[in-house]
Amino acid sequence: MAKKRANGEGTFRKRDDGRGWEARFYDEQGKRHSVYGKTQAEVRKKLAEAMEESKAPEAEEGEELTVGQWIGIWQRDFLGNVKPGTAINYEMTMRVHVLPTLGETALVNLKTPEIQRLYNRKLVEGLSPKSIKNIHGCLHKSLDMAVRIGYLQKNPSSACILPRVTQAEIHPLDTPDLTKLMESMKGHEYEPLILVALFTGMRSGEILGLTWDCVDFDNGLIRVVKQLVQPRKRGEKFRFGTLKNDKPRTLTPAPFVMDVLKNHKEKQKMLKEAAGSDWQDGGFPNLVFTHPDGSHLSQPTVWKILQKILTEAGLEHHRFHDLRHSYVVNAFRAGDDVKTVQQNAGHYSAAFTLDRYAHVTETMHRESADRMQNFLKNLGIGENDTKKNSGEEGEEPDPAPV
Repeated sequence: MAKKRANGEGTFRKRDDGRGWEARFYDEQGKRHSVYGKTQAEVRKKLAEAMEESKAPEAEEGEELTVGQWIGIWQRDFLGNVKPGTAINYEMTMRVHVLPTLGETALVNLKTPEIQRLYNRKLVEGLSPKSIKNIHGCLHKSLDMAVRIGYLQKNPSSACILPRVTQAEIHPLDTPDLTKLMESMKGHEYEPLILVALFTGMRSGEILGLTWDCVDFDNGLIRVVKQLVQPRKRGEKFRFGTLKNDKPRTLTPAPFVMDVLKNHKEKQKMLKEAAGSDWQDGGFPNLVFTHPDGSHLSQPTVWKILQKILTEAGLEHHRFHDLRHSYVVNAFRAGDDVKTVQQNAGHYSAAFTLDRYAHVTETMHRESADRMQNFLKNLGIGENDTKKNSGEEGEEPDPAPV
């Protein structure tokens, strides 16, 4: 069965009855259309003509547009500065959650209560507050652009009330589990990958997209400048993409990590020489972490690798992203300041780091207070006051007032 696609795309298939080809596409209103022909070339021509005819006409100033027509225009003309993956997410969000309910509404007649009812219904249907926030963010952006170009007087989504988003609990590996994991995976072919994740805090896409030219052994540095991007749609291929926040960063990991990478590079070199012409880089030469045949890894694959390693170590399952959480928590425990942790992890702000790992910093504050108390005790300061307040040294505490 063909999948729904945005306008501008189509799916081809050979008909089951052997009578030529069929192409399907979805217009800006989310309606499916099909065209038929004896050859794929004939169908491709008919598809292009049908898709052109189905395009919503752009309204002259003052002419009414439906919400669906405006969203189609917004996606086609006003998303040139966003990443391809983000544009795909916007298209899917609108097609699945917004257009079926609001698509036929005249843009100028769209009111806040209609949008609020949509959000409320999605919450009842079981969508998470975070998902509803994402729907709102997408719709709000599109309506904001309609305001900026004069199609709307004000953004009707601005006054909507969103459900409260609670921060998902993080699950880093504690010290005993971390020790057990490292002991268990010694000599494992993917041990270097897991160790780099644990002790650099790099995201999975960043690790999979790391190339040897970004590893500076002379200066002990790792430059994080790109990530390996998963295909989002059928027919797409893996590619290098920009980082999550578009900010390259340079890491100075522990010398232990650089030693791990140095040994891994030597082993990879031997594998490549042994494979000869059978080495399959898949268009991504120079990757640090690959399958044994040289082909690139994927995020689902490294998740499965981690689960197998955890099982063999007798540990509970963790997400691959939990290795990143483990790095941040351990960096705090090792005494790194918030700004350093934020920069190493690639968070967009130190405030985000503090908020996300508040429980860790609270523990650090208590530990700091205990260290200061011990320091004062060694100086002989504060000890007598503590004893007096507790009624020690044979003194009775002051009686309570009657």
